[in-house]
Amino acid sequence: MAVVYKEHHAWLLNLLRRQLGGGQQADAWDLVQDTFERLMRQSYLEQGAWNRGYLATIAKRLLIDRHRRRALETAYLEALAAQPEATEPSAEMLAQVSQQLLAVCQVLDRMPARMRRIFLLARIDGQAYDTIARTLDVSVNMVQKDLIQAWQRLYHAFDDC
Repeated sequence: MAVVYKEHHAWLLNLLRRQLGGGQQADAWDLVQDTFERLMRQSYLEQGAWNRGYLATIAKRLLIDRHRRRALETAYLEALAAQPEATEPSAEMLAQVSQQLLAVCQVLDRMPARMRRIFLLARIDGQAYDTIARTLDVSVNMVQKDLIQAWQRLYHAFDDC
């Protein structure tokens, strides 16, 4: 894996820098590290069974996840800012919510790709089950099953918070 890292690190870093723009150098470095970490966790792949396109796909998906997470955080902070001062949450409440958001993000990151996509399309984008089924070319029943499993995973994450 060290050889792969040395051979592709600079290329992937430049790719992510271009996609992120100049002011987000630290984000590009983080995404490169996350990409190689994700690649190392994929034990089902034989070494050499992937190429730069595969690395770029992993990195782009991580970038999309990062944008979604930041959009969620921004929306939450905007909702907090819109609250009247009398109902402003305490520091303890903010810490608890932050911990719960982190738990949700971790659960989403561990979900299979289709399950995560179905969950996000249903809950974030507000799409109907039949629309999701058509978009992903699966049955409505499969959409329902994946959503049930996604919610179960999320509920278990909150047991730990």
